[in-house]
Order: sequence, then C-alpha cells, then structure tokens
Amino acid sequence: MNFLAHAWLARGGSDDFLYGNLIADGVKGPDLTGWPDEIADGIRHHRRVDAFVDSHPVVLVVRERAPRGLRRYAGIALDLVWDHFVARELGLDVTESALVARSYRLLATRPAPARLATLMPVLVEQDWLHGYADFAFTCRAIRGIGQRLSGPNRLADLVPWLEADYASLESDFARLWPAVIDALEVPDP
Repeated sequence: MNFLAHAWLARGGSDDFLYGNLIADGVKGPDLTGWPDEIADGIRHHRRVDAFVDSHPVVLVVRERAPRGLRRYAGIALDLVWDHFVARELGLDVTESALVARSYRLLATRPAPARLATLMPVLVEQDWLHGYADFAFTCRAIRGIGQRLSGPNRLADLVPWLEADYASLESDFARLWPAVIDALEVPDP
C-alpha cells in the first residue's frame, strides 16, 4: 500500500497519527523515541499494514505472476497499483476528497523526513493522491520511482506486465482490500 491506502486506513486517528502513517517510509530503524507518541504510533501502524500486505496470500500469488527477474521489484509497483484501486473505489477521479485535503495540509505544513523531503512537495503540488485514480498516471509514477533507484529502471520494465494483468490485479485487490480493512482500519470516530 502507498500513501493513499495508508491515509484511508489511518483516517480515524489524530492528525499526528495520520502524519506518522504518511511519512513512515522515510523513517528508518526501530527506534522511534525521537518522535512524539502519536506520530510514532502512526509509523508503527504503517509498518503493520506493510507487513500484513506483503505477507498476504493474495500478494504472494500476484508476485509469483510478475515476470521472472523483476519479482523483487514487484512489491514497490504493486503498492502504487493498490493505491490506484483505492482511488477508484473512493471515486477520486470525480470527487475532491476531504481526506486527501487533510493529508496534503499535514504534508505541506510539517517537515518531512530527509528521505522524503523532495518527494512530498511534488506529491502535494501535482495532486498524486487524486491522480492515482488514473492508471496511466499511476504507471508514470511507477516509472518515476524506478528512475530514483540505482541501476536500470526495473519498475518501468514492470509496467507492461501491470497493464496486461490489469483485470487480474483488480480482482486481486477486491480480495485483498477487505482483509486489510478488517485487520487494520482505524475508522472515523
């Protein structure tokens, strides 16, 4: 899961909890004592979501379908694909989202960890969370992330598979997302 899915799952928490979920990929290591308690709780929640998704049987099967030689990169691409399906489910292609606005406000007014410092302003300015509703946009984001990794752009190499496997991925998401919600959603109060 990527930013949008993590925001949706954490939306019932405080702003600090939501912020922790949004920045967790930029926070390394188990020691979170330097973070306020609710932000640290959000970071831990994000990590639980990632561990749950990465080990879920649906995801394990999907990764086996990925082209041989690219499977180790498939998880990164799938995180963005899952956000695409979340965006579609939430109707973000036709509706402005209060959750997205809340997330952008938090990201725009608080400092991001160094690992995300250059990404966060771009994410907000270019409205990625609504953009994920468009699969072509999602594929461009996948290619863009691949450009930031060292070596050949293996994420770009995955895009043709993602496009060809779209219907199956949509079906996989329909089985995965309810399990994630049941296990880890912090609903609105």
